[in-house]
Amino acid sequence: MVTTMPRDDATDQTPPFMGAADLRRRFVAFFEAREHRHVPSSSLVPHNDPTVLLTTAGMQQMTPYFLGLETPPAKRMVSVQKCFRTVDIDEVGDESHNTFFFMLGNFSVGDYFKRESLRWSWEFFTEELGIPAGRLYPTVHPDDEFAFGVWRDEIGVPEERIGKLSDNWWGPVGPAGPNGPDSEIYYDLGPEFDDGSGLGPGDNDRYLEVWNNVFMEFIQAPDGSRTPLPNQHVDTGMGLERLAMVMQGAKSVYDTDLYQPIIQRAASLSGREYGLDPATDSALRIIADHARGGTFLISDGVLPGNEGRAYVLRRILRRAVRAGRTIGIQRPFLADMASIVIDQFGAEYPNLRERQQQITRVMAHEEESFGWTLSAGINRFQTLAGSLGAACGNVLPGEEVFRLYDTYGFPYDLTAELAREQDLTIDRDGFERAMTAQREASRGGAAFKDVSRDRTESYVRALAGRTVEFAGYDEASTDSTVLALVGPDGPVETADAGQAIELILDRTPFYGESGGQVGDHGTVRTETGLIRIEDTIRPAPGVVVHRGLVEEGFVRAGEPARAEIDAGRRHAIRRNHTATHLLHRSLRMVLGPETHQAGSLVAPDRLRFDFTSLDAVSAEQLGRIGEIVNAEVLLDRPVTTATKPYAEAVEGGATALFGEKYGEVVRVVTVPGFSMELCGGTHVARTGEVGPFLILSEGSVASGVRRIEAVTGTAAVERMLGQQRVIERTARDLRTTWDALPAAIETLQDRVRTLDRQVDRLRRQAAGAGVGELAARAESLDQFRILATRVEADTKDTLRQIGDQLRDRLPDSLILLGAVIDDRPNLLALVAPSLVERGVRAGDIVREAATVVDGRGGGRPDRAEAGGRDPARLDDALRGARPMVERILASTS
Repeated sequence: MVTTMPRDDATDQTPPFMGAADLRRRFVAFFEAREHRHVPSSSLVPHNDPTVLLTTAGMQQMTPYFLGLETPPAKRMVSVQKCFRTVDIDEVGDESHNTFFFMLGNFSVGDYFKRESLRWSWEFFTEELGIPAGRLYPTVHPDDEFAFGVWRDEIGVPEERIGKLSDNWWGPVGPAGPNGPDSEIYYDLGPEFDDGSGLGPGDNDRYLEVWNNVFMEFIQAPDGSRTPLPNQHVDTGMGLERLAMVMQGAKSVYDTDLYQPIIQRAASLSGREYGLDPATDSALRIIADHARGGTFLISDGVLPGNEGRAYVLRRILRRAVRAGRTIGIQRPFLADMASIVIDQFGAEYPNLRERQQQITRVMAHEEESFGWTLSAGINRFQTLAGSLGAACGNVLPGEEVFRLYDTYGFPYDLTAELAREQDLTIDRDGFERAMTAQREASRGGAAFKDVSRDRTESYVRALAGRTVEFAGYDEASTDSTVLALVGPDGPVETADAGQAIELILDRTPFYGESGGQVGDHGTVRTETGLIRIEDTIRPAPGVVVHRGLVEEGFVRAGEPARAEIDAGRRHAIRRNHTATHLLHRSLRMVLGPETHQAGSLVAPDRLRFDFTSLDAVSAEQLGRIGEIVNAEVLLDRPVTTATKPYAEAVEGGATALFGEKYGEVVRVVTVPGFSMELCGGTHVARTGEVGPFLILSEGSVASGVRRIEAVTGTAAVERMLGQQRVIERTARDLRTTWDALPAAIETLQDRVRTLDRQVDRLRRQAAGAGVGELAARAESLDQFRILATRVEADTKDTLRQIGDQLRDRLPDSLILLGAVIDDRPNLLALVAPSLVERGVRAGDIVREAATVVDGRGGGRPDRAEAGGRDPARLDDALRGARPMVERILASTS
């Protein structure tokens, strides 16, 4: 039965008090009775959607069902979804904003639609909860006549109480996608909440939006046109916090039983009372919201860090710590707040209790690591604000803000919040530049210098006589224990997010760089932290050191850990390593048994192989080497490994590298019937996994040592496809087929050579055409002639040709020619032998002239050249030739 709304005002009527837990239970039971399946809340970390930072609505887990990408567990579903929205973090502290909340929602995937959804919403409010109908105001989109009709004609809401709002439309997300109208239900809080605007629901604080019914019935194209969806869906959402506020007659969501246990505990720790002082109330609300949100984030696997969702967690926890300090809470308190949250919600969300130890440890550590610098950081900020604010136009320099972040652990947003309180702004660009520079300096192993003897000894001491067990031949991930942490300055007990660190584990799947094979990348995760490993080294036998950056949370020596390599990268390395063995054997088959390996690099994207050879490798030999390797790949032979005594392995035919140190027991890698080598690296199981093998280059790197670079697998395929595209495009341009390209290119080269000869001949003719006129400009100087003039020449060769022809016409002379070639001034000096005997040298002439055009030059006494940068002064340089020659001749007469 549907209750009809009375027309008279009903704000004097109040709904019965209900606790939040009871509201949650009633909502789920109401829809379960209407054949809805109760689906559990999804994680706050979105599943398989890296584009979304956190789960912000109940609809997110339903989207694949609505789009037809996955099959839903049922066509009707109900959930209580954990949600976290970051947009209002800075506003948390007032009476209305929060970050973490529970969204009640019922969903239909192609089943019921508007009529059922709206009638059930009304029935739940008025009959299940007993909310007075007169305090409820529905709204619809102006074009949604069907929803309007359901509210007016079927449910019985008077027409004048149904709002028509143009923003009652959901979606699409982006320029295209599913979308449709929605219908909101507002609750009249009463005249004491009226903002005096005289407006109705949606535009007046008196009316609180409680529930939204979204009807996805259209698909929108990129051009904005809409067509009906083949299946229509319902997505509703109602914040449990707002519903509790209504059902408990509370002034704000923070006055409900969802927040009050946290607020009252924090108030008791501060020695203050909630509700008496606005500043105290704001701090307590910040603590309550952020402690609640932080607890749930950690339970879903988020750890404090400096990027993404990890930064969101760090930001709210540190904001809560600061709020606590402002109201006098000096002792650690976040873990206490988390315990209250877990007691409140642990029954509905079991992972809270399962991860309680982790949650409290992470919160306690974050508070401890930030708390000891908080006072110093605030003092530093106040000093900056006082000394730099007015002097810099009330703009705090980005470098100083970064120093607060780097030294005192102040998130940028916390500094921005402090700045806003004092009417200051921040140089954000300067902060980002300093942050980028720090990231580059700290990335991976860049923070660590080359491994020194002292550093290696510290690794060995940390192992205390033990060796690291390498499990990477068979496992891509393994459980282990953090034996030691080493920072840039030596061993440490703890490392926090953002710190570069070296780890030593008791057992690891990570291969430490050795034998030419690069070290593995991957992750090491503990209960409280995540380390991104970006290099692995093997500084001594039995010692494997993992170098990386703590991305989230913190890590502590002695803790259990889960180590996992980048398996895709490792597989590419394995392909290339096995390929080096095939290449080594192929080289010896083609070039002779005296060819030996002289070095190698086995990386994920390429391989490099150095080998001994006094002679260059011919194209035919190189082709044959590639053929042999690829033939072995196609045979798909097994690649086997065995551990043997060194002497037995060598006697059995295994190849040992010259100069390499081996232990008494060695590992033998064998391609049966083809190759057998001593090798500790990682390899594929069968040669077929190597994929295509393609030689990129071959050349000399030292006397008697040559180098081949090659690619395999995907890299080889991409290279060959690229070559194919170039060949096909070139063949099209030359209007021939790919197999006729060599002949076509040879014909084209012959034509180019013929044209070059013709151009050269025409240049000489053009140069000679004006020589007579130029020679006539020569001036007498003593018994000699001098010509210093600008000429037109497009190349240096043309300039030289003009000079040679002038020298033939003016045998006893000095010739200085200038030309602008490619926007640069060029000079050529030619001096007759008779003048050279008198001390006039071409090199001296061009050097002095070149200084005028901002250049330099030199050459023989009878011929020299120069270039410069300032073509505008070329004529000045030429005019200086005669006075210089006159001085020289005068001094030698």
